[in-house]
Amino acid sequence: MTQVYNFSAGPAMMPKAVLEQAQQELLNWQNQGTSVMEVSHRGKFFMELATQSEQDFREVYNIPQNYKILFLQGGARGQFAAVPMNLIGAKGKALYLNSGHWSGMAAKEARNFCEIDEINIFEKDQNGVIAVTRTDFSDIAEQYDYVHYCTNETITGVQIKQIPNVGNAVLVADMSSDILSTQIDISKFGLIYAGAQKNLGPAGITIVIVREDLIGKARTATPSIWNYETQVNTDSMINTPPTFAWYLCSLVFKHLIKEGGLGAVEKRNAVKAALLYNYLNNSSFYRNYIAEANRSVMNVTFSTDNDELNAKFVAEATACGLHTLKGHKVLGGMRASIYNAMPIEGVEALIQFMDKFAKENA
Repeated sequence: MTQVYNFSAGPAMMPKAVLEQAQQELLNWQNQGTSVMEVSHRGKFFMELATQSEQDFREVYNIPQNYKILFLQGGARGQFAAVPMNLIGAKGKALYLNSGHWSGMAAKEARNFCEIDEINIFEKDQNGVIAVTRTDFSDIAEQYDYVHYCTNETITGVQIKQIPNVGNAVLVADMSSDILSTQIDISKFGLIYAGAQKNLGPAGITIVIVREDLIGKARTATPSIWNYETQVNTDSMINTPPTFAWYLCSLVFKHLIKEGGLGAVEKRNAVKAALLYNYLNNSSFYRNYIAEANRSVMNVTFSTDNDELNAKFVAEATACGLHTLKGHKVLGGMRASIYNAMPIEGVEALIQFMDKFAKENA
């Protein structure tokens, strides 16, 4: 069987060692003769897992003690609604920075719950190259209850690598597609949220990191499942949580620590991205349409600028074990998602295929 590399944008590939451990423990977790999926989330063993997973996540991401960590459901879209329901206060409005599809979707959802201002912070030049044009909002940010942005747009492959300057305002970040890919200063943020299905674990669980002083301000009509204070007070278990997804996240955290922490992860990700972008830079057959300063380390988009060739590329790549390279329907072309779990061998195999395909179809 051909070696398969999964370049899916999400649900994405997970570390092989994590899946192997889950496979080994599937029928007999903690020597209980049962699966982790079958034990009570309020029982001793799962409560110990929940506590340890928070400690490991706090260690690997260097999360200060004045931040709470929630393991929730509903994905990033759920947080599109939960954030304004919990954070809109006396100022009565929020600022949304639009860098692409997902930040735009977050702004659209927030309008159902509060007044917002939205600023497009990207532009496309005459050659179709997309760049982020502004990251300093210190002159206007403090008139808002919070400022929201998406650190990495998975569809276009635009990443905002410089944390926006919002002065003393509350900064909220959707980090669904680049969380745990690099070291960051958590204290720069009031709230961070991320769907798990890129770097954290499987789809079905969502992590929220929220500063303590922002908890307890939810509007009265906020459903309890979206109320951060309620979730904090119930250990993220106001209802039955997605226990298997939580378990897999706990294995990922331990795996990252074992692999050297985020310093080592960041270096590996930089090497993988540099290999692929360097190849694209030197290719006359493929094009990447993102300015170099904003090229995502997680999602690399490219195209032959020919729809028929793009479709042929995806079909032949799939046959060679390079899966899920079709670009998002909004953009087209191809997209290689090279999250933490993608080994460098996968990127090397992709480049070898790209070079062969280019020579055969030039």
